[in-house]
Amino acid sequence: MTATDVPEVRTPEPRFEGRRGRWVGASIPRHEDPRLLTGRGRFVDDIALTGMLHAGFVRATVAHAHVTTIDLAATRAVGGVVAAYDAADLALGDIVALLDRPAEEFTPTAMPILAKDKVRFVGEPLAIVIARDPYAVEDGIEAAVVEYETLDAIVDEETALRATARVHDEAPDNVLLDVSMFDTPGVDEAFAHAHVTVEVTTHSGRQNALPLETRGVVASWDARDDQLLVQTCTQVPHQVRTLVARCLDVPERTVRVTVPDMGGGFGQKCVVGREEVAVAAVARRLHRPVKWIEDRREALTAGFLAREQTYRARAAFDAHGHITALDVDVVCDMGAYSCYPFTAGIEPLMASAEMPSVYRVPAYRVRGRALTSNKAPTAPYRGVSRPQYVMAIERVMEKAARALDLDPVEVRRRNVITEFPYTGVNAVTYDPGTYRESLDLAEATIRDEGWYDVRASDDRAIGIGFCCFSERTGYGSEAFAKRKMTVVPGFDLSEIRMDTTGAVVVTSGTMNHGQSHETTFAQIVADCLGIDVDRVKLRQGDTERIAYGWGTFASRSVTIGGSAVALASERLGELLCRIAAHLLETRPENVAMDGDGGVVQLDDPSRRLTYEEIADVAYLRSHLLPKDVEPALTATASFDVPGDGTFSNATHAVVVEADRGTGAIRILRYVCVEDCGVVIHPQVVDGQCRGGIAQGIAGALFEEVTYDEHGEPSAASFIDYLVPTATEIPDVSISHLETPCAFTENGAKGAGEGGTIGAPAAVLNAVNDALRHTGVELDTTPIHPRTVLSALEGGL
Repeated sequence: MTATDVPEVRTPEPRFEGRRGRWVGASIPRHEDPRLLTGRGRFVDDIALTGMLHAGFVRATVAHAHVTTIDLAATRAVGGVVAAYDAADLALGDIVALLDRPAEEFTPTAMPILAKDKVRFVGEPLAIVIARDPYAVEDGIEAAVVEYETLDAIVDEETALRATARVHDEAPDNVLLDVSMFDTPGVDEAFAHAHVTVEVTTHSGRQNALPLETRGVVASWDARDDQLLVQTCTQVPHQVRTLVARCLDVPERTVRVTVPDMGGGFGQKCVVGREEVAVAAVARRLHRPVKWIEDRREALTAGFLAREQTYRARAAFDAHGHITALDVDVVCDMGAYSCYPFTAGIEPLMASAEMPSVYRVPAYRVRGRALTSNKAPTAPYRGVSRPQYVMAIERVMEKAARALDLDPVEVRRRNVITEFPYTGVNAVTYDPGTYRESLDLAEATIRDEGWYDVRASDDRAIGIGFCCFSERTGYGSEAFAKRKMTVVPGFDLSEIRMDTTGAVVVTSGTMNHGQSHETTFAQIVADCLGIDVDRVKLRQGDTERIAYGWGTFASRSVTIGGSAVALASERLGELLCRIAAHLLETRPENVAMDGDGGVVQLDDPSRRLTYEEIADVAYLRSHLLPKDVEPALTATASFDVPGDGTFSNATHAVVVEADRGTGAIRILRYVCVEDCGVVIHPQVVDGQCRGGIAQGIAGALFEEVTYDEHGEPSAASFIDYLVPTATEIPDVSISHLETPCAFTENGAKGAGEGGTIGAPAAVLNAVNDALRHTGVELDTTPIHPRTVLSALEGGL
């Protein structure tokens, strides 16, 4: 393709600029950058403690078997090996994730820290080996003798539901969750009177979240403080503390969890892994620091995976292209165990609750099932079912457009929600968004740049695809409680304190793993107090700094954590004004923060106190304080999103070319129009969008973990697991719309997952459009070049 063949790419003008005295909305230099970009970050593997030992795991080499022998005698005899333990040696409590649902809906399963009598996937840990260096650990693992009585492996939906073998005895049908959340009146009638009925079966391949930093933990016992320090890369430090304490059967006060810098998580690290518990138990037992760092083979085969889901959807439409009913069967392969604390229900429950997406669906029926199989267990991964159910509903819209001889964008326009607040057939209330506006702008961008003309006139296989979707963000306690979780995430806490110089330290229960919290939270505080952003320091990732926190997942950090930070900052501001009024000998209502690091007297602006002057009195001359004010400039607050939470939204538009010689898909243009409410830091939001889109493209075109009939995973290295590089990911044009959120303290909605949610459907729709003359429609991701080539050659 020559330069003259490519339509001019229009880059939208930035909508946000920093304004003096107002930090929110400015792309200021990020506080984290100097440390991280110059190699001065501190990650788990950088931790080196005196006398530190190293750990590794003897892992199952078969997918499903009774364990007849675990012999660690030869392991313990290896030079450099200090100890080796199996499940009987450590005697730890199991990890059990629960839903408060009846037995006919949910079957709980216990995940032992180390497998005991049975292994359920290749890579399951059977024993832990402790040595003086990582090399001796590997030698010790090699020396272990494990013997099995092999069982048939459950590797797909068909074998699971046939129940020729059981992954868990307590789940004889290999179903851990089976829930019909909605069956509203009118479904059957709508199908009986439909002008057009469309059916689609979509399937998404199993994926690995692939954070740059693999999992890892350093645990050490301090006998002086009677405390176990667990330093780990987790998105949920407080949940790690709770589960370690419970599995070790010790008071929670004896466990402290801290998180240094973290190289990504993407949801994989928002559940508690059994390896963290095992290493903590051994460190306490040996009274020595112990480190475990997951190697890439372990990460690919034994780490938490995600995504493998199938949707069988039927939809009824009237003659005008309006959807009248939706009937969906959702099947999610959750692997060998429920993850803690979300359980195996996380994916099917998410999909069932939100499947109607951005469309007005009058009648809705859904069944959601979580299957157990002899594969590594799954955890939430960026998007959590939304990339999959959005792909299903978007394919429904595409098929309806073809059946009705309408433009696919027009079908979406006729069905998209336009009046807010809107309570859907799924009993979810959607707050105001720009569903129609984002769709119109995305289409206009593609049309104005001439891509439709290229598609019509070019002899190459070029297609245009759209995806219109919403992203529920900042799930509060009410939203999680609807799933009937026994562990209900939601709220978050914050504390802020000012020192004698007028600078502040703010704590949060959220956990940064690449989202620039140190910068965005500082912007929120700086605006609330009217101080320079460089005078704000964020502390998080330490269970002793804040009573409890739910960490970072589900795009909750700015919406919930940031709202708690804003409330705490406002309360500190009120305290500063109260002290200032006393010192200025005026009424409290006659003073206000001046936006420049001080408090001013309203009826005489010449009378003013700086925060430093107020802090000097509060700490160093406390006898001058009002009698009922304590000598501390601190404030705390909690925040929980009410009701169903808030919804960001976006439309993605993609132009692709299918190579007629190889079947490879090349993305020529990618447009994202998104609305996440008030944008705290535009550059950070753009980075979240682009990174999410890259992961979504990876799922659409490249990444997949497969298993053979014996449960052996195909991808043990990057030779077998195809990850896109920068050359496969296109430039992405991002436009921001802004509908301030009424439910958060800063007007922001979440932005962490939207890119990943929209990309698979948009790319799949574009590929199908490129194949429009072949009569072939693809409904499975990843899209393999051989499949595309076969379609182009008329072989399907």
